[in-house]
Amino acid sequence: MNSIDKVSEFLQKKEKTLSGSSQNTKEGTLSARERVMTFLDSGSFIESGTFMTDSADQSPAAGVIAGYGTVDGRLVFVYSQDVTVYSGAYSEYNMKKICSLYDAAIKMGAPIVGMLDSNGVKLNDGIYAQTGIGNILAKHSMVSGVIPNISIVFGNCAGGAAVAASMSDFVIINKENGRMFVTGPSVTEASTGQRLFADAEGNVNKSGNAHIIGENDLECIEKAKILLSYLPSNNLSDPFVCETDDDLNRTSESLRDMDSIEDIRIVISEVADDKAFFEIQEGFAAEITVGFIRMNGSTIGVCANNKKLLSGRSAEKCARFIRFCDAFNIPVLTFTDTDGFVISAEEEILGLAGKTAQLMYAFSEATVPKVNVITGGSYKTAGIIFNSKASGADIVFAYPCANISPLPPEAGVGILYSERLKNGESRKMLEEEYSEKEASVYNAAQKGIIDDIIDPAQTRQRVIASFEMLATKRVAAVSRKHDNMPL
Repeated sequence: MNSIDKVSEFLQKKEKTLSGSSQNTKEGTLSARERVMTFLDSGSFIESGTFMTDSADQSPAAGVIAGYGTVDGRLVFVYSQDVTVYSGAYSEYNMKKICSLYDAAIKMGAPIVGMLDSNGVKLNDGIYAQTGIGNILAKHSMVSGVIPNISIVFGNCAGGAAVAASMSDFVIINKENGRMFVTGPSVTEASTGQRLFADAEGNVNKSGNAHIIGENDLECIEKAKILLSYLPSNNLSDPFVCETDDDLNRTSESLRDMDSIEDIRIVISEVADDKAFFEIQEGFAAEITVGFIRMNGSTIGVCANNKKLLSGRSAEKCARFIRFCDAFNIPVLTFTDTDGFVISAEEEILGLAGKTAQLMYAFSEATVPKVNVITGGSYKTAGIIFNSKASGADIVFAYPCANISPLPPEAGVGILYSERLKNGESRKMLEEEYSEKEASVYNAAQKGIIDDIIDPAQTRQRVIASFEMLATKRVAAVSRKHDNMPL
């Protein structure tokens, strides 16, 4: 066989491999290869391991499309499981391809995106499959805090794969077909009698295992691209600064009437460039809202509570988000309005103290610029933990309508004004007096607990100015191997 014949043979084999990984599994879904091509910039995909295959059955590309390309001109590594090859099973060589891709991504300092659609490991591979899953889990741990790691669950994500996805920074799940579980719903129900909500809604709103829901394949891919636009390529680079026509000194007169604002997302949007807010885990632990905005073109991580008592799950949600922001040099902006933590025997049994300790750890150890705006109440331990000066905030502002004290008025009156209550004075009047006197924002400013009282309409310009001042912030770390966060 001469060289021309060999080239012809090569092209035929490559065409066979490419066509074998381009089959759609369900109407309205994309194939493994189409998902990659849709995600990356046109013509940018460079595939690796095209001819890697299981020696026993010659499965096309070992059942996973892997390689690199660009998203909006930026290097990204990506792999996509092919559910048409042994139901997307993790095989020995399949997992070697994935691990090699993680090694390349961390060397290049580029994000990695995994497109998951698999019913589990290939049992025929025995111990090799078990070891391979262990290697993948180790790679997820290795890249954590070094490069952004995103998982998109298009179909089933079972067993060790669900653990691996949960170790990534963000999980996007397909509302229509995505399911994520360690032990399958049928086995769980047969063994325990309990129904397992393994679908997208269950994984986002109930367990918090996933962070973002996409209606279909295309929306999942689009949301992954938007998410990447807010993130730096690695922990040594800064997030991209985007051009914006939004005036950094734009005022928001509506914020002066905080009594009429019931959703903190309105406040977040008012201060953001173009009023755009990309929320994370929207339906999970809704007492706290987290996500990304841009201010004067720069990415900012936002955590806000909304006139609600905080639960342990909301503390965990917020703590994890803050730690991600800190790992990737993303400044943190918080909006505080809370009466404290939930009073509940169940919450205490589930470890409320430990989970709130996680939140305190996250705020206090984060070295990125941190700005807090107190929009309403800042009471009890929650007020101290939630990015106060005591927990490490660099700048704390408060609205004139804010209240800051160890107890909210309804509780504080019962203790400080108990004798006056016994004498028949109006509780409502006493609560108003408590707010104006004991919990006064001016009292907090006088004691240096906050840096300034600001006009709510000027929130955007005051916060942007603060982050610009804090851009060169440096913090000397205490020498230690690592902390012992109460996980």
